[in-house]
Parts: sequence; structure tokens; C-alpha cells
Amino acid sequence: MQQIIDYFNKPLLKVSMVFGLITGLLVFIFFLGLYFLKAEPLSNIRVMDMGIFIILISGACWYYRKNVGNGLLHLWEALTIGYVVLCVAAIINGWLIYLFVSYIDPSVFTDYISAGLELLNHDRKTQLSYLTDPEFLDMYKVVQNNKPSIIIKNEIVQKFILGIIPILVISLIFRRQDYGIYNK
Repeated sequence: MQQIIDYFNKPLLKVSMVFGLITGLLVFIFFLGLYFLKAEPLSNIRVMDMGIFIILISGACWYYRKNVGNGLLHLWEALTIGYVVLCVAAIINGWLIYLFVSYIDPSVFTDYISAGLELLNHDRKTQLSYLTDPEFLDMYKVVQNNKPSIIIKNEIVQKFILGIIPILVISLIFRRQDYGIYNK
């Protein structure tokens, strides 16, 4: 057990995981805000929650550079911080949304599936230009038969796709290395 504790007792991992936990909770609060405003909380409007990710990933890099790195931050440390924060937050948010749609209000998920099926039907002619009719029907059935657990996977995949460029930019902005070779 002590080996596990020692493994997670690294400042790089601790800072990233704490900021990831905070980010995941804040993004879930954003989801709840959309729900209480009667917006579709699983729709594309949730892309705006990437702002929360960007702010907190920047905050994690800044905090690590200031308090742990003594003003220095390597690119690999910033990238690690960014991706760990993103991964932890996406997993926490995905699970919280899954629990919400499973136990509190399942209509959110059924509305999400209905909107997906409506989108498929709306773009059917376009999709049939590169899909055969049986392939389209298979895709339709897959979407129709999705279970709420798909939310967790979707959350992680979407956030990683949307987070690649912002994490790279944040890492380059906060990077500060000691070029001691030039100071001698």
C-alpha cells in the first residue's frame, strides 16, 4: 500500500489530479446550470465548457511553475499537467453526468438520443452519398440502442479531441526553462 501512496506522492501528479478534480466538478456544475436553464445539457452548447478546462489547466501550470518549479516549468511538465487535468476532469464529469442521467433525470439522455437520431434523419441524403443503405441503418440502430454509459466514453474522447491544441498552446506559454549554459 505504501508503494501506491509513494507513487501518487509526486508534486506533478498531485497538482494535476487536484486541479482535475476541481475542473471536473466545475464542468458538472456547468452541466447542471444548463439543465436548470432548460437548455439541452448534452447538446453542442457544452463545448463552451472547454473554457473552464482552459482556465484551470492554465491555473495548474501557473501554480506548478510558481510553487513547485521555483519559477521554472519544462514543456513536458506542462504537457503532463494539461493532459492529466483534462483526463481526470473528463472522467469525473463523465461519471457524474452518467449518474445524473441514470438516477435523477433519464429524460436528458433520451432527449440526447432523439436529437442524434433526428440529426441522422436530417442529413440522410448526404450520408447516403458515401454510405450504403444497410450501413446507414446499422449506424441508426447503434445510436438508437446506446445506453447512458456511452456518455463517459463520449466525454473523454470529445475533451481529448478539443483539448489537444489548447494544451499545446498553454504549455508553450507557461514553459520557462533554465538555460544555465548561457549564463556562464
